[in-house]
Amino acid sequence: MQFVISGWGFAVTKTYGRDKDIVSNVSPRIVRGSTSGELYGPGQGSFLNIELISEKSQAYWEQSIRELKKDFPSEKAVLIASVMAGYNQEDWEVLVKGAVEAGADALELNMSCPHGMGEKGMGLHCGQNPQYVEDICRWVKNAAKRTGPDGKEVSVPVFAKLTPNITDIVEIATRAKVGGADGVTAINTVSGLMHLNSDAKAWPNVGKEARTTYGGISGNAIRPMALRAVSAIAKALPGFPILATGGCDSADVAMQFLHAGASGVQICSAVQNQDYTVVHDYKTGLQAMLYLQSRDDLAGWSGQSRPMENARKDPWVKPEPENYNLPNFGPFQLEKEKMKAEDRKKQPLPIAPENLGRRPAPQSSRAVPKINDIIGSAIPRIGQWYELSQEEHVVAEIDPDLCINCGKCYMTCNDNGYQAIEFDAKTHIPKIVTEDCTGCTLCVSVCPVIDCIEMVERDGPYIPKRGIPIEQ
Repeated sequence: MQFVISGWGFAVTKTYGRDKDIVSNVSPRIVRGSTSGELYGPGQGSFLNIELISEKSQAYWEQSIRELKKDFPSEKAVLIASVMAGYNQEDWEVLVKGAVEAGADALELNMSCPHGMGEKGMGLHCGQNPQYVEDICRWVKNAAKRTGPDGKEVSVPVFAKLTPNITDIVEIATRAKVGGADGVTAINTVSGLMHLNSDAKAWPNVGKEARTTYGGISGNAIRPMALRAVSAIAKALPGFPILATGGCDSADVAMQFLHAGASGVQICSAVQNQDYTVVHDYKTGLQAMLYLQSRDDLAGWSGQSRPMENARKDPWVKPEPENYNLPNFGPFQLEKEKMKAEDRKKQPLPIAPENLGRRPAPQSSRAVPKINDIIGSAIPRIGQWYELSQEEHVVAEIDPDLCINCGKCYMTCNDNGYQAIEFDAKTHIPKIVTEDCTGCTLCVSVCPVIDCIEMVERDGPYIPKRGIPIEQ
């Protein structure tokens, strides 16, 4: 029960079904993603799997739940049983009653597995049909009851696990709620074909014929889809509990999901990338970021990284004088270093900041927010495109102190953007042509130096260049 020892708040079992729907998996079936290029080992951006639900029997899982709850009662750890069946009321009721009797604290209805199970009338075959989702949630909710310690009937929480492989996930979440679900899990893996080798064989491939099928993509590659789904559901169904899953690999990302409206976050691919100890990092990281919000003097920090303007005020991090505005290569760099050395001879050593090494930390400006205080805080800012300001525009500004003269901003703007950057052929110093810059932010996206290019408020209105004037 590593998740309890590691400090997790809850765990979800591997999805299992009735014995009549038992499966046997193929191999290979869980492979590294190729979405991050030739990145191997921990830290890869995605996985693809063609694994089905558990090969273990229903009795095995129910016995496992009994043993786990005996060793780790609900006050120490919450255990959620994940079950799957087709569009068959009896099958769902048998699974649910067995899990509840075994002691499961909650149920997750897997109606979203994107491969294999759908061909058997299960998984996303059910999850893509709004009526099926509503009916299944209703069947399960009516069956998910147990007798509490006081002799009264207790309803066990039910979460419907939703598929992203659908046009409108909000409709499915709404129907789950109508059916009585206490919440939803969003999202399951995204259907895809990860990789084709130069010999036209996919990876993974199975058997001598090297056959494959569309599998489920997980990990960081699907995070934008997960954030979109969670926020859309939270906006449409305020207060409806959401368990977010899909690409959470840090405390920062966990907070993103909470801001998007999730009540809890599930972790899987990050554990595959490393191990159960990631939770310690996530917990302490969340605590640190919540603490930062209690300090006015730390306003503007991005997570645990201080803003560049704050860094420049530090006497230990001095900006370069104007006459240092030389490229960082060849004879220019040598000249720059000579100038720096001469200046250092004339300057006194910097004085340490007053609060350097101060203990204890400065007093908080307000109470440290709780997790519930931040859930859904991003929702009011997410809306339709035409709700965005058409009047407030920005342009790019390059920091010469940080620029390494690589020319990437120039190349991307010239070949893919608006030709709004000039690039000195000799010094390789880029310069924004403000009147041509449309504020698209493509240069920021490809710059290899953090904060080297900043988007600043445009001086005056943005007047698009239409090419051929529009007839009035």
